[in-house]
Amino acid sequence: MFPVATPSALTPTLSQGEREKHETRSTCPYCGVGCGVIIEAEGAQITGVRGDPDHPANFGRLCTKGSTLHLTASAAITRQTRLLQPLRRSARRAAPEAIGWDAALDLAADKFTQVIRDHGPGAVGFYVSGQLLTEDYYVFNKLAKGLVGTNNIDTNSRLCMSSAVAGYKKTLGADAPPACYDDLKHAECLFIVGSNTAWAHPILYRRIEDAKAADPALKIIVADPRRTDTCEIADLHLALQPGTDVMLFNGMLHLMLWEGWTDARYIAAHTSGFDALKATVRDCTPDRVAQVCGIAKEDLLQAARLFATSAATLSLYCQGLNQSSSGTAKNAALINLHLATAQIGKPGAGPFSLTGQPNAMGGREVGGLANLLSAHRDLANPQHRAEVAALWGVPEVPFKPGKTAVEMFQAAADGEIRALWIACTNPAQSMPDQGTVRRALERCEFVVVQEAFSTTATCDFADLLLPASTWGEKQGTVTNSERRISRVRPAVPAPGEARDDWAIGVAFARRLESRLGRTATLFPYASAESVWNEHRESTRGRDLDITGMSYAMLEAAPQQWPLREGEATGRARLYEDGVFSTPDGRARFADTPYAPVAEAREARYPFSLNTGRLRDQWHGMSRTGTLGRLFGHAAEPTVQLHPQDMARRQLAEGDLVHVTSRRGSIVLPVAASTELGLSQAFIAMHWGGEYLSGCSSTGERLAGVNALTTSRFCPDSKQPELKHAAVKVLKAELPWSLLAAAWLPQEASLDVAAALRALMPSFPFASCVPFGAGGSLAGGGPERAGILFRAAAYEVPPDAVMTQIERLLALGGPDALRYVDARRGQRRTVRLVREGAEARLDGFLLGGDTSAEAWIKTLLQDRLPAQAYGRQLLRPGAAAPAGVATRGKIVCGCFGVTQTAITGKLAAVAGSADDRLAALQGALKCGTNCGSCLPELKRMVRAGAAPALAPVS
Repeated sequence: MFPVATPSALTPTLSQGEREKHETRSTCPYCGVGCGVIIEAEGAQITGVRGDPDHPANFGRLCTKGSTLHLTASAAITRQTRLLQPLRRSARRAAPEAIGWDAALDLAADKFTQVIRDHGPGAVGFYVSGQLLTEDYYVFNKLAKGLVGTNNIDTNSRLCMSSAVAGYKKTLGADAPPACYDDLKHAECLFIVGSNTAWAHPILYRRIEDAKAADPALKIIVADPRRTDTCEIADLHLALQPGTDVMLFNGMLHLMLWEGWTDARYIAAHTSGFDALKATVRDCTPDRVAQVCGIAKEDLLQAARLFATSAATLSLYCQGLNQSSSGTAKNAALINLHLATAQIGKPGAGPFSLTGQPNAMGGREVGGLANLLSAHRDLANPQHRAEVAALWGVPEVPFKPGKTAVEMFQAAADGEIRALWIACTNPAQSMPDQGTVRRALERCEFVVVQEAFSTTATCDFADLLLPASTWGEKQGTVTNSERRISRVRPAVPAPGEARDDWAIGVAFARRLESRLGRTATLFPYASAESVWNEHRESTRGRDLDITGMSYAMLEAAPQQWPLREGEATGRARLYEDGVFSTPDGRARFADTPYAPVAEAREARYPFSLNTGRLRDQWHGMSRTGTLGRLFGHAAEPTVQLHPQDMARRQLAEGDLVHVTSRRGSIVLPVAASTELGLSQAFIAMHWGGEYLSGCSSTGERLAGVNALTTSRFCPDSKQPELKHAAVKVLKAELPWSLLAAAWLPQEASLDVAAALRALMPSFPFASCVPFGAGGSLAGGGPERAGILFRAAAYEVPPDAVMTQIERLLALGGPDALRYVDARRGQRRTVRLVREGAEARLDGFLLGGDTSAEAWIKTLLQDRLPAQAYGRQLLRPGAAAPAGVATRGKIVCGCFGVTQTAITGKLAAVAGSADDRLAALQGALKCGTNCGSCLPELKRMVRAGAAPALAPVS
């Protein structure tokens, strides 16, 4: 456990004005939609959040994640999860000890100086994050390339957006999305590819729903191997085989050429390279495309016709294209379609890449990747290097390409990189091929982790931990998917000794300067604004020129780039004049031959593993994972398979299975899903070692989904193929199982979860997750939080382990009822608490036979009266009592509405689908707040037959 700061450290001294209630406009820290939020605070405590009605990204709407931001910033959660003071480990795996800021920064500077002098600048690396602010990014980029003299700085945006960057540059000449959110209102055809927009960008999906409602003639095509919630609004779903997107796009272009649907005049006037592409797509006949992609020729023709002949076609795409060994080709092949049909540079048209993280765009703007320089300059361009060197006042910027994310950790594992600085990201969860990543972190001589949350897996490998501020405490800017720059403003002081990321970077850089013999500082910044002003100057004359912006202008309203000096507003759309950011002004068709996935399915590994987002979670869940209510929709880790694949393998819902790739193997429950095609598997990207773990027969600890994924990457973008790995799925014969859950005081629940996670490697399979009671946005019992621990083993674990679990879940006291049959491996413990005239279940442990979990979990989570079930609670295999129905998953997270409640209501409602949905919303409120559950509600309405109307007498 990490040292705990004193309560006074969480309560800074405040003036009378600061103690009063106040509101602050800022930006959501989750996805790239860039929603504006209004933070409500009282003194040093954030107390509420709501959407900013004046922000042009969301106009007041928020998704389930955004609308619960304030709950993640409560004092109870802050005390248990935040890194509140600098910490140092005297040895790896030792408990970290508190250290002062000066001593911590001196230590870091000494260590980095030693490595640089002994092994050269290339022996250090910086791995940063698309969740940093632009000012933070700028400082670290300058620190690495300008001071240290290494291009070994990369970001988790490499896992997210680098293929989109490479695709734009290869075709349009610059990393500049040409469309905007307002284009949704003008489009006549939407082509959504490799994006579950309904879950990954929920507020943008609300705008898609609005556009469809305003214009029912709007045609929507979704290309995705899974039938996700995004498909609910589609007129056509192309369920292509994983990784075959280039073949699909080339096949569409083949048909467009055959049918005369391309725009020869636009191609001749504004593009180059079309002849080479025509030769490539000549062989992409409908028969071949249908065979490779697994779609009907008729559907291919319909998609090509709608795309090419609509007055305005807008493409939306995300990680399904980016996270691929052919990621750049996929992006470029899609852009080829827009160029060939002149579907660009006009309202409602264009290739629109959806940014994954809140400021991946800002990081690209400042050149915070191993192959980039400030303001979209290229590291390989000598003139660009000279321009940046002159701006920074250094002799030169190093020309040697830096290590990208995968390469950086491979180099650390090989001993080439000896010091790593990791800021605001969790590579021990998010990087592919976790075996290599963890070897890198263990072998690296000195690892600094600059982080807001002490609970991330990467913190376990740090020699030095530096506490950073986070949402609600930071000052700076971010850029969203539509090139719109918004202000991020602090509503409260940072807790404990946490500091802003840019300020930590500057303090370290100044110490490093003195040790490296530099007399004049490169980092004269006194505020985030002073950093931003230098970044602004670096953009002068570039495609993203923002010299017409200022912090004062951004105070008034967010602005889109480019916005040059002397201009009053930015540009909503790019390339309206047909002039592109290439030397000759012409867009370039990319010759994109089809290549299969890096790791094909075969007899030994017959499943294609796909990874993706859950509706209510974000990345590694360091923030969303603190709220039990956000686990209602997807309560625990699972691997999804098609029901036919499960039947062939004699697998039942909830059975434990080994999922194994060439790199690792994990155990988790299986769940049936008709969203998937045959021979496909899906595991959510969020499940890392913080929530899912186990231990192999050799004692090796296994960690999360990325123990399976491959580090093979696109040769152009260096983005790894996180979207596909070949795996096998075999039933896990683990005869003994355990389920334990309890309500705990909120101020202790996450500490208990951390202690339980320390026990997870004791089992071949274990998971530990929060749960909530649901209820309204304001309800759900804020003083209590639920923790659920599930495990399985080959034999009954030692009694000491079971006793420890009971103790942690407050099941070890005299008020607990217990049944133990050691010979049969059965153990039952329950705790009942009196609430008025009723006794309610407050916690339970089922060891051995866990078949009663469904009804016992319902008693616990719904806080139902339980005094009548005493003996049944303790009896192995007891059937569900009358009147205790399985609650089902929570569909509406805002109001805690369960699947059971919805189906029950629908059974009594007649009328059209719209009438039934309206009745459902009127009675249960589901889908009336953030709208994230609307696609699922509509599917349930359509799937459930309406009751017959009573005959009229």
